[in-house]
Amino acid sequence: MAGCGSNASSADRAGGHALTVGLTYVPNIQFAPFYVAESLGYYKDVGLKVNLHHHSFTDAEFGALAAGQEDVVFAGGDEMLQARSQSVPVVDVATLYNRYPVTVMVRADSPVKAAADLKGHTIGTPGPYGETYFALLALLQSAGLSTSDVRVQNIGFTQQAALTGNKVDAVTGYLNNDAVEFAQAGTAVRTIQPTGAATTLPLVAAGLGASQKTAESRQADLKSFIGATLKAVQYTVDHPEEAVDLSKKFVPGLDDPKKRSDALAVLKATVPLLQSSGTQPGYNDPAAWKQMEEFMRSHDLLSKPVTVDQAFSNSLLP
Repeated sequence: MAGCGSNASSADRAGGHALTVGLTYVPNIQFAPFYVAESLGYYKDVGLKVNLHHHSFTDAEFGALAAGQEDVVFAGGDEMLQARSQSVPVVDVATLYNRYPVTVMVRADSPVKAAADLKGHTIGTPGPYGETYFALLALLQSAGLSTSDVRVQNIGFTQQAALTGNKVDAVTGYLNNDAVEFAQAGTAVRTIQPTGAATTLPLVAAGLGASQKTAESRQADLKSFIGATLKAVQYTVDHPEEAVDLSKKFVPGLDDPKKRSDALAVLKATVPLLQSSGTQPGYNDPAAWKQMEEFMRSHDLLSKPVTVDQAFSNSLLP
């Protein structure tokens, strides 16, 4: 693999090698590592000019990547595998979240204390797609259950209103978003863990998905980008307050003390997801990918067969 030193120096004179990165939501503190990397010059230092492209609510998650308008997208490994089964040429080149961010939540006074207790109950989820749905299927499977054993209600992104209003018995949501909002609203909730030997869900969490073209033709730039992003991830883990302040020019409203406090709470809930658990930062675990492919295939979540070892790579890690 070519080194990136000479590329970086020539790129500096030209203003940097352009790289467009898709962030699959409107500007939000959950993307703090990217804002940190941009603000502290980590990307510029390695000869890159990174364009952070936020998606709107109506954008297809991998639409811009598939169309060649983005080089990299920040998305779940499971979402990438599903997209690959739909002929989207995406390769997960680095895992950023080392813990899956979605869980099932119930009210603290709920009789549901374990995954098996969900049988016969109504569970609210945004819809039959994405990480919130995959996590529900995986949690049910851990207890020997399926969607036929529960009532799944599509509630959009109204988890707080649905659960507090007793419209559902449980909801799927993000540990670093929905769980934080429940706490801020003073609603006590309990998260439900997988049952049995597995302590985690058979799903690969959020990472950097590069287009096949970028992964093959711009390896030096991509390796530099991954290294700079992982450096920013570590900064965010070590300095969450500073990371919020560095995000101000990207996320509207953070000058407001209440919004800053809320953003800090979200970021502090995100830190445990980002923390590396003794493995090489960014590492894609082949066994985890194999397990995920088997799970997704068994639940008809893949449109066509995929060669799982082509869906991810560790060759570009710093």
